[in-house]
Amino acid sequence: MTLNNHGEKVAAEVLAFIHSRRSLMLSTLTPEGYPYASYAPFTCVDGQIYLLLSEIAIHAVNLQNNRVASVLIIEDEDSAEELFARRRVSYMVQSEMIETESQAWHTGVQHLADRLGPRIEGLSKLTDFKLFRLTPRRGRYVKGFGKAFALEGMNLSGEGISHLRDGHKRREANDAKEVEHTPA
Repeated sequence: MTLNNHGEKVAAEVLAFIHSRRSLMLSTLTPEGYPYASYAPFTCVDGQIYLLLSEIAIHAVNLQNNRVASVLIIEDEDSAEELFARRRVSYMVQSEMIETESQAWHTGVQHLADRLGPRIEGLSKLTDFKLFRLTPRRGRYVKGFGKAFALEGMNLSGEGISHLRDGHKRREANDAKEVEHTPA
């Protein structure tokens, strides 16, 4: 699927936003099927997300037991113009644990170190740290009220982008009057 000029502009915005963040919110599923929220520093390589996680951490255990997860990359609360419309991108992802010492392992760890600093080198030498690759299945980019976009495809910027226009709707005037005239 080819993107039109507007889609290419949105895709570039998505990637620029992602690269401006250094950590993401991660939602995994426990063995009992409950959602578990956490966070992790990340990097991106070829449209995929890489995380270096300790297998002691609950989210790493969850990813090893259930490869389905969700990520949220969000604008900082303190710098957002509007708390209810913070810039964000979320993805439904499929995770894969990368074999230690494979070429993909070395590439992912090097990208993490380049982005996040020398601590990655030390962590990657610990046997409990595992490298995970998260492949997006679909996502959503929100940059304000009425400015939401569906991202389809298996990369961060979306192979197909559509503006979501069927969103917020005002309540009918009669509904508001009923509320206003309801006795306290």
